[in-house]
Amino acid sequence: MSITISPADLPSLGAHQRDEAGRELQATLVELIDLELAGKQFHWSVVGPHFRSLHLQLDEMVDSWRGLSDTVAERAVAIGYWPDGQARTVADSSRALSSERGPLEDHEVVRQLTRRLAETSERVRTRMDRVEDIDAASQDVLVEVLRGIEESLWMMRAQLSDSERG
Repeated sequence: MSITISPADLPSLGAHQRDEAGRELQATLVELIDLELAGKQFHWSVVGPHFRSLHLQLDEMVDSWRGLSDTVAERAVAIGYWPDGQARTVADSSRALSSERGPLEDHEVVRQLTRRLAETSERVRTRMDRVEDIDAASQDVLVEVLRGIEESLWMMRAQLSDSERG
């Protein structure tokens, strides 16, 4: 049974603005879920002298990204856009390369995750700029996501060697 929601029951965004903001939130949701899954894969695969600290750090980051994905999805619903975080949608929409299955040296996990976070940060920043004139509240959610992603990026980047930081 499908429920119809009247436009009067939604925030005062036009249909075009709702769809525009919703698409940007949806793209961000997919990236966050993909990042969560990659983080868990790295968590299970990391080996090396910094295994324990990185293993624990990855769990903290995944929890943070999961919280951010929930915030993004809830904002989408609040404006009347129905998010899709199903596995098939995430797999079909993912832009990130998957990592190989099996053990990954701790420095390689840091390098790969740093690159992935930097790329995600750029895309979220672009989306944040796109919704600026459409919906300030959705932009605020994307600002929150960007802060979280860039904090994770800083934590990973700090573990790179001098030559890797460039």
